[in-house]
Amino acid sequence: MHHANHFYGHAHVLAEYCGLDAEHPPRIDGYVQHGWNVVDGLGIGTPYMPGRPIFVWSEQTRRRAWSMGRRQATVIGAPFLYLLRFAPPPPEPVTRAGTIWYPFHGWESQRVKGSHGRLVDEIMATETGPVTFCLYWNEYRNDRVRAEYEQAGRVVCHGYRGFQFRDTDTRFLHNQLGELRRHVRVASNRLSSAVLYGVAAGCEPAVYGDPMHLEREDLATAERIRRQWPELHGRHPESEPARRSALAELGDGYLASPAELRAMLGWTPDRLAAERVAVPA
Repeated sequence: MHHANHFYGHAHVLAEYCGLDAEHPPRIDGYVQHGWNVVDGLGIGTPYMPGRPIFVWSEQTRRRAWSMGRRQATVIGAPFLYLLRFAPPPPEPVTRAGTIWYPFHGWESQRVKGSHGRLVDEIMATETGPVTFCLYWNEYRNDRVRAEYEQAGRVVCHGYRGFQFRDTDTRFLHNQLGELRRHVRVASNRLSSAVLYGVAAGCEPAVYGDPMHLEREDLATAERIRRQWPELHGRHPESEPARRSALAELGDGYLASPAELRAMLGWTPDRLAAERVAVPA
């Protein structure tokens, strides 16, 4: 199994949905898309073994993968939507307040370039309620960056994505869902997985502010995202078109049953028995 299948606890969420051990998910026979992107569903630079299955979130991503020669792409929907299927409902009464804001972030190989201070000023001039800033682990561990956001509001981090099967916060998506359910709005300076998840969790979306940039970023792709999904951009996008678009990108309508998903991911009775995994009744 490619280690990216464990990112954000995706394999763990899918295993739990399928009635398997969520702490020790079986090996997935292929590659699971681990974040929203506008290419073939695989992360940039992901080593790919030709002919292996790719499990993507949406039909649009499947078509792009097909056009790029990835002919084994299958739409299964985003793991976050599976979590919504089995996660306990929030405690009653549900009280939402303010905005959860996800600043565009870097990662191990590319740092983000831009002024966090100016972005905070724009956010605070726009939002009318309390703001929670959710920093990616990369920025959360940077004391200087984190301090700029702590001066303006509450700062959280959903956990570490994981790498090479180590230190994965298997409750990452659970933590994220819990935070999203506390807020009225979800916003970012770039359209991202977090904004789409927020819509699925019942938040009103917004994408505005300095988009910042990554080192060595393909700027043409970033600009195309704003042109292709205008309904999700702006301080107050129209709710219904934004929701339809977000759910389509997450693959709503393509979710499989537990039995179907086990078959697609290679979690067959014979394979599970060989790996000494308990087979669901």
